[in-house]
Order: sequence, then structure tokens, then C-alpha cells
Amino acid sequence: MLRILLAEDDPLIVEGLSELLANEGYAVLSSPTQAGAVELACAPHADIALALVDLTLAEGSGFAVCNAIKHVTPEVPVIFLTAADDELSTVTGLGMGADDYIAKPFRPRELVARVQAAIRRARPERSTLSLGPVTIDLDRARAEKNGHEVPLSALEYRLLLLFAKNAGRIVTRDMIRDALWDDAGAYVEENTLSVYIKRLRDKLEDDPTDPRLIVTVRGMGYRAQG
Repeated sequence: MLRILLAEDDPLIVEGLSELLANEGYAVLSSPTQAGAVELACAPHADIALALVDLTLAEGSGFAVCNAIKHVTPEVPVIFLTAADDELSTVTGLGMGADDYIAKPFRPRELVARVQAAIRRARPERSTLSLGPVTIDLDRARAEKNGHEVPLSALEYRLLLLFAKNAGRIVTRDMIRDALWDDAGAYVEENTLSVYIKRLRDKLEDDPTDPRLIVTVRGMGYRAQG
């Protein structure tokens, strides 16, 4: 669940926005003060997806909140909540790195749409596949296990893709030969195929001698546990 920081000192707005955003599947962290908002946004592992910041906080400045967020996590989008007639503050906020602004009073559906658009721009979706704790980034042709990159050769990556796309199903040795043919450039012998499987297990399994991700199904092939 993505988390949104709301820096706002009007309790009615906080209540309304928190309910609105929660209904859209977001977790809302709120603070009425500059110091509290900065602490929430910049704490270790805060993982804020977006900040909604009132420019005129009773205690502190929305500008200072924006500046602190952009200094620590410049990729996190900041949307200012501004008075409708405060053009100068709006221009200043955009100039210091804010990603958007919404004038009060705002329309709820418009605010949600602007929030979603800002998050999409900041977090472009990547095509991925998963196999247990292993995540495959198809756009970058790389694999990670528990957040750490797994170095794979072209053949090993191709083999991993085959298992991930067929998780839970039997993968025969003929299917593996077909998948590896283009990269290997020649017929894959039985012994060579076994070597490829072993190398992949060595890199992916917690205990390669007792594989849990790529399991041998005797007489049939292998099954990847998704």
C-alpha cells in the first residue's frame, strides 16, 4: 500500500482527505506542523509515495517541508494545497521543485486524479515476473533475489524466464532445449542441459542441494514453484 504524507493544519481537511485517499487504497500519514511533516517524510524507510503540503501551515512553512523532502528524496512528488488567489506563492512553490498545485476549495475527484498522475510519473511501471523471492525485470533483463541482483549469463536468464512464465507447471527438457536453442546456437545435449539447471540453482536456491524453486519431477522434467 502506497503512503501519502499530508501536511495540513485544518482538521476538517485532514479528516476529509484521509478518508478520500484511504478509499482509493492509500495509507495517509498526517501532521499539522512543518517539523512533524518533515520528520515523517524524511525518517529512515519512510517510503512516502507523494506529499500533499498546505503552503500556509500554522506552525512553519509548506515551502520548508517541500525543500526538506526534495533534498532527501528528490524523486518523491510534492503537490501544494494553495489558496485560490495566492498566485505568487504557487509560482514560488513550483519554482522550488513542487510537482503540482491544487487550489482550495478543490474537487475531490480532481485531487485524486492529480495525485494518481503524479505518482505514475514518479514511479513508472516496469514489466516484471516473479518466482518465489526472485524478481525478473523484463525491461532491464536482470533478476534480483531479496533485493540483490543475481548475475546471470544470457542462457541462465533465458532459462529463468522459461521457469517463471511456467510457474506451477511441468517444464520438460524438450521445452528447455527449445528455449535455449537460439542462444546456444546448437543442439543442447542432456549433460549440458543438466549443467545449466545446476548453475541456475546454485545462483537462486538457498540450498542448491535441496532445491525449492526449481524442483525435479522424475521422468517428466522440472516444476518451478511460483
